[in-house]
Amino acid sequence: MNIINKFLFLVVLSMLFSYCGTEKHTIVIVKNTLDTPRIYETVEINKTDLKFQDRKSFESIGVQELQTKTVLISQFIDKDQDGNMDVLLFQPEIDANSEKLFELVVLDKNAKPERTEYCYSRFVPERTDDYAWENNKVGFRTFGPTAQKMIEDGVKGGTLSSGIDAWLKKVEYPIINKWYKKAEKEKGAYHKDSGEGLDNFHVGISRGVGGIAVKVDSTFYISKNFTNWKTISNGPIRTSFVLEYANWDANGKIISEKKHISLDYGSNLSRFEIEVSGTENVFAGLTLHEKDGESTQIKNAGWISYWQPHGDSELGTAIVVPDGNMLSSELFDTPIKDWSNLYAEIKVNNGRAIYYAGFGWKEAKEFSSKEIWEGYLEEFTLKINNPLEVSIK
Repeated sequence: MNIINKFLFLVVLSMLFSYCGTEKHTIVIVKNTLDTPRIYETVEINKTDLKFQDRKSFESIGVQELQTKTVLISQFIDKDQDGNMDVLLFQPEIDANSEKLFELVVLDKNAKPERTEYCYSRFVPERTDDYAWENNKVGFRTFGPTAQKMIEDGVKGGTLSSGIDAWLKKVEYPIINKWYKKAEKEKGAYHKDSGEGLDNFHVGISRGVGGIAVKVDSTFYISKNFTNWKTISNGPIRTSFVLEYANWDANGKIISEKKHISLDYGSNLSRFEIEVSGTENVFAGLTLHEKDGESTQIKNAGWISYWQPHGDSELGTAIVVPDGNMLSSELFDTPIKDWSNLYAEIKVNNGRAIYYAGFGWKEAKEFSSKEIWEGYLEEFTLKINNPLEVSIK
């Protein structure tokens, strides 16, 4: 090798080493500080926390375990609705008192794992104007302005309620579109169990599973149906959306209400973030139905539960309030139809009240007793108050 060629070789070699030295791998460290393993918990990675070279785009990233190189299911969300994805979601499995390393890698389309849109929500104009949502465990719906106007105009088939309805599913796959489609051919078809579950949960003017109220003196006041909606995300890990309500009166207090709701894969409880003004606290409620159930109120832990006979089975409903923001609880019993609820009083911080609400149905073969249901709530509460610790290197 002559001197010139040797010099060129060394220059190229130096450039290669220089390039390799600047090529950085993004490592995500997820740590579990609890004595229990963690699954079905969502890690959020914000785009602003990452740095990429120009050739890489945020939406081309995948997540793989560093040790096994297993590629995980992930999902992107345009959280601020500006047309660009800004949050990456994934759900790791972490043993008790341990940590696991994940690498963010650019994936070829063929390398991405198959995904099912288990977490799904949509506006349902074909059934008046419901908004419905579900994951692999549970389903819910609530009611819009057309359904309200029908009641106000005396038209049959309307619904006047800001309560949250429970759709009792017992299959993992999505059922919302399927059940509404069946109802187009046979009115009320989803009120019958054809093997997938059914809607036999009565809401009326009750709070259902997590609707809110404002209490003034000894009286509870509530909003009417939602007036506007916006879907934020659907996917394998999370569905999220926003429901807006007309301002409402609570004995002279003008209350504004906007619900930011999300439901993650594997969870029996939806997350509610209520944007509210006009009050320093709100009451989230669980309907008492026939008043033949058992209530549990654990203020210090921050949750309430109602376990009841339901049809030929049993059902548990619950509200969980994180970070010590449950101020009190109240079993409100009245002769007025659908007005009796078990309430959790929740502190409003910086114009927002945050809680989780959901249910467990015995027929779904996961919660066969009140004790098992409440064990789930205890663990759920422990985990949301001690989130997985995430760091990026």
